[in-house]
Amino acid sequence: MRYLVATDATETSELLADYLADRVDADDEIHAVNSQVGGDETTSDEIREGEAALETLEEALPKSVLVETHQFVRGNQPEEDVLTHAEEIGADELVFTVRDRSPAGKAIFGSTAQRLLLGSDRPMRVIPRE
Repeated sequence: MRYLVATDATETSELLADYLADRVDADDEIHAVNSQVGGDETTSDEIREGEAALETLEEALPKSVLVETHQFVRGNQPEEDVLTHAEEIGADELVFTVRDRSPAGKAIFGSTAQRLLLGSDRPMRVIPRE
């Protein structure tokens, strides 16, 4: 199984690793993605946080599982990078988290998770953030 796992924070990576730890084995591949828009919209702290999120996920998963990490800073919205990479690697399943947000918050700011759900027909596992 080839998983594409989208993460944006170390706490998110911990939740995703907890979910995956009992489900993956040595035959599986995990492609972990962190996406930053870049330019004036992304700070160096956000880049470092993205790198830490990827490292947290990689370290938390069994060593027998292939984990490839990818940090994208190419001017795209996160969902665009995730969906494009899922297509490129032939992901069998997308795995990501979702926050509880008010309807007004979703309408005003949008939701990466919502755009992922609507933008792909691949199987998905959505892990709620507590």
